[in-house]
Amino acid sequence: MTRLILASQSPARTKLLAEAGIRHEVLVSDVDEDAVQAKYGVTDAHDTALLLARAKAEAVAALPEAEGALVIGCDSVFEFDGESHGKPYTAEVARQRMLRMSGSQGVLHTGHWLVDCRDTAANVENDEPAEGTGATVGAVSSAEVHFASMSENEIDAYIATGEPLHCAGSFTIDGLGGAFIRKVDGDPHAVVGLSISTLRDLLVHAKVGITELWGADSQ
Repeated sequence: MTRLILASQSPARTKLLAEAGIRHEVLVSDVDEDAVQAKYGVTDAHDTALLLARAKAEAVAALPEAEGALVIGCDSVFEFDGESHGKPYTAEVARQRMLRMSGSQGVLHTGHWLVDCRDTAANVENDEPAEGTGATVGAVSSAEVHFASMSENEIDAYIATGEPLHCAGSFTIDGLGGAFIRKVDGDPHAVVGLSISTLRDLLVHAKVGITELWGADSQ
């Protein structure tokens, strides 16, 4: 049975996979996102999302628990007015961003990176069949998010819930923040943080069909 490990602690990503019927485990990486960005000096939102997704996937793939599994890492970066926005962490930063985003639009980039940790022909003894391909591949799924005009009271009330503080761009589409999103042009799953169709495309490189991961015991 093919194992899929999600290298993310995001409840939204886990919920999305579960609702899509995809059997998976969760194993969180200890990647320092700021250190990774400082090392490579990436400023473009699209490339940053892919870089961080790869760093998370490869960190988890290196763990003993990932042996024999497929690992998918994801990271989201919001591009607004030519700037890259990750998680705001503080109410002040979130408020400044949301005041600017009100009535406007930006692009949410979600990077995906898949690592095949299953045995390959190169490391299987006695001519036993090897399931692994050694694949390590990535892709970015992007979507343009259009925001409704938000009053300062609405912004303050939303920030007070704590929801936007740990979300790329200071908003969610699958939670309270969905009330302030007028429309999405592109894959809505990318805005949640993991594109199921992109995952399907990446699995092809590992010679795995997404239907092989369907199961009632998905988390």
